[in-house]
Amino acid sequence: MQLITERLFLIPLQPDGMRALLARTTDPELIQPYTDMLDLSLAHPEQWVWYTAWGLYQNDSGDWVGDLCFKGLPENGQPEIGYGLLPEYEHQGYATEAVRAACRWAFEQPGVTAVEAETAPDHAASQAVLHRVGFVPTGTMGAEGPRFILRLDSIAKSALSPFTSPSTCAIIYSNIAVCVFNGLATSANCISQICCYP
Repeated sequence: MQLITERLFLIPLQPDGMRALLARTTDPELIQPYTDMLDLSLAHPEQWVWYTAWGLYQNDSGDWVGDLCFKGLPENGQPEIGYGLLPEYEHQGYATEAVRAACRWAFEQPGVTAVEAETAPDHAASQAVLHRVGFVPTGTMGAEGPRFILRLDSIAKSALSPFTSPSTCAIIYSNIAVCVFNGLATSANCISQICCYP
């Protein structure tokens, strides 16, 4: 499965993709979160997309821009989203584009009524991303800082409104010898759901 936006494609990483991401990660602050994502996606195979990292890639070059994750799908139907970009891609609208697409996808899934987020109190850029997508402050503090929420019943008034339905969503079957799947070249029959958002 991949989500395609104007400048990005987003792919939830399979276990091999997560292992490759861990192998190339040099930031010590990311190693434990990525390890947790891998472990939780393996522990919840029926909901792995809610636990794994989603790679963010440039459409034109295929370059890795950053990643996001949902931190699981709780029973209350309000998953939490987290995201980060490589420094050279910050302040160019990529995070807004990726979070918007991921939230649209989440709201298309059964039982999801809201998406939550949390940022550091002094991370103005991350808070600006949330505001542009349509998140509002909850008035509560989490472990990292202020919490935000985007409710399904409020998206008609938010920045998500032009994107409430995909322009194209199809199942693509490709019987090819080598394909790129989750950032890894593999020999496989690629079966991927591709959702294109304007």
